Amino acid sequence: MRRVLFILFAVFFVNILNAQIINPVKWTYSVKQLPNNEAELIFKAKIEPDWHLYSQFFEDGGPVKMTFSFEKSDAYQLLGKVQEFTPKTEHDDIFDIDVQYFENQAKLVQKIKILSTKDFVVRGEMEYQVCYEDKCVLFNPDFEFQLKGAVKKSEQKTETKSSQEETTTEVKQNEAKDSVSVEVEKVDLQQVVTEEDTAEHITPVTNVSDKLNIDNGSLWWLFWISFLAGLLAILTPCVFPMIPMTVTFFLKEGENKAKGRMQALFYGFSIILIYTVIGTLVAVLFGVNFANWLSTHWIPNVLFFLIFMLFAASFFGMFEIVMPSWLVNKSVEKEDKAGFMAPFFMAFTLVLVSFSCTGPLVGAILVQSAGGAVLEPIIGMLGFSLAFALPFTLFAFFPSWLSNLPKSGGWLNSVKVVLGFIEVALGFKFLSIADQTYHWGILDREIYLAIWIVLAILLGMYLLGKLKFVHDSDVPYLSVPRFFLAVASFTFAVYLIPGMWGAPLKALSGYLPPMSSHDFDMAEIIRENNTGAIANFEENTLPEKPKYSEFLHLPHGLKGYFDYEQALRVAKKLNKPLFLDFTGHGCVNCREMEANVWAAPEVLKRLKNDYVIVALYVDDKTKLPENEWVTSTFDGKVKKTIGKKFADFQITRFQVNAQPYYVLLDANGELLVQPRAYDLNVDDFVDFLDKGKKEFEKRNKK
Repeated sequence: MRRVLFILFAVFFVNILNAQIINPVKWTYSVKQLPNNEAELIFKAKIEPDWHLYSQFFEDGGPVKMTFSFEKSDAYQLLGKVQEFTPKTEHDDIFDIDVQYFENQAKLVQKIKILSTKDFVVRGEMEYQVCYEDKCVLFNPDFEFQLKGAVKKSEQKTETKSSQEETTTEVKQNEAKDSVSVEVEKVDLQQVVTEEDTAEHITPVTNVSDKLNIDNGSLWWLFWISFLAGLLAILTPCVFPMIPMTVTFFLKEGENKAKGRMQALFYGFSIILIYTVIGTLVAVLFGVNFANWLSTHWIPNVLFFLIFMLFAASFFGMFEIVMPSWLVNKSVEKEDKAGFMAPFFMAFTLVLVSFSCTGPLVGAILVQSAGGAVLEPIIGMLGFSLAFALPFTLFAFFPSWLSNLPKSGGWLNSVKVVLGFIEVALGFKFLSIADQTYHWGILDREIYLAIWIVLAILLGMYLLGKLKFVHDSDVPYLSVPRFFLAVASFTFAVYLIPGMWGAPLKALSGYLPPMSSHDFDMAEIIRENNTGAIANFEENTLPEKPKYSEFLHLPHGLKGYFDYEQALRVAKKLNKPLFLDFTGHGCVNCREMEANVWAAPEVLKRLKNDYVIVALYVDDKTKLPENEWVTSTFDGKVKKTIGKKFADFQITRFQVNAQPYYVLLDANGELLVQPRAYDLNVDDFVDFLDKGKKEFEKRNKK
């Protein structure tokens, strides 16, 4: 008897371990009553460490965005959209777009106008995706808010005072066993809502925890890139000749070198201060909430493109951009003052005079950093100004080094022209963002690549002296540095050329338009026209036309299905095992598996020849006809879309809600081997497919 109990306990324990219903986000809902019969519905999320909760606001074609659906009611009116507070922004290399997400915690607010004089309830549902290193999970919870009815103006003062007592509903999902239980708890909001809530109901503000969550690695990367830009600025014709002039000014009083060096030190500090203040102003005036509009709207992106083209034309010698003379003259006048005011205004004059050369570099840093956290513009300007001020301070302390400086000449203008080529190339990135976001179709991938290839070749010709601009000097001989730079430029052009025929160019994926905009993809053409043994499972040989194939597709030319019942029926007809792929349009890890594992020839061959493939998209928004709606045995909800139907199927059948998730079934829908999740080991995936086929053949022999 004891042995039987032990076995039963072991089976029960194993089942608990295998139940993998993941719930990394716990929501708290609260109401904040406002004057004028308005209120805020506050959504707070506590997110488990290392999980990402995706935002509502980033361009299409990436992970699943958060969405909110409110039940219609005459009792209230929505005022605007759900606001978000301090999401992070990061470039996603898989989807090649910038995405926004939350870490550790999230706060969202929907403002409403109260129309009913009676108490009422606001109900709705949200959909969101959370991702961890090797899994992504889609959720669709309901929410509910209890609100008081509208009050007369004479009663609003009393009502405002009493509205500080708020009620929140907290939904707790316990650790999954065979199902998830939901517990509703009433909480006094005065114990939950902090002063942060009273300050943020109109304008989002970055709080301490958000600052602590900034990716230090990305800040260091921005700092060093900005530092490098500062070094480049020194080598421009506007700045380099001023180094010996400035150092001589500080050391002209030979009898008081200590004072001169102190002034030089303050001069360098003033340069850093001026540029850092510029970065701080950008952070304060624009901040995080401006980032989404700045990074996706066509107006700023087209404007930045035109600004970059304008500065590039100036670098090529078409005209000169200068600061107003009255501003420069005012600064020069202040330099005559004694004390430490003189070096400060000398620094300010340097910033103004060098604007025509440093403006594009400073602008590029500010544009790049303005889409991030508040600290990023400040860090960018700090790195730039530190490098920019360094030579002036060092040469003031060690004036003997001046004799080792190269003399000013045509090489400075060459540096300026090279920067002009880079400005043109980077400027097209902004135009590309606007083109992709609004689907203009004017800058597809091959056109973008063609522009970069031509620019790289022209730059190489310029470095070899075969191309001259108006201010360039003759190049009587080719120096070694110019030769190596020309080689690098031509090499870059050659590297880009295969991209015209569909090469992925992974090293530049973050700067190029997506492959979906490419008209001539050689690899896709070869796959579509391949009639060899490996492609013996073509669409015209499928017993049934796949449902939803008009808008759903498999990668690498694979043919299969997108509906479980249809695929299982076909598997019985063909007497083949079923390869079940739980995936999603916004699943980053799914795309990575397809690109790195499915694409391997040994995997692709087995998928094409040995299995009936069915891809079940758990985030597809396509509405199902009413006769295909299903009522979930898990949460009791009616599933009305393709995505919700198959997300529920994954949970109820396999007790898993993460993607990607791969299952091998026999023709009766029974499990062949243990399912697999995200794993980039190709050999292990091949072994997984081979074991499934072997088990299927073994069952067929019985």
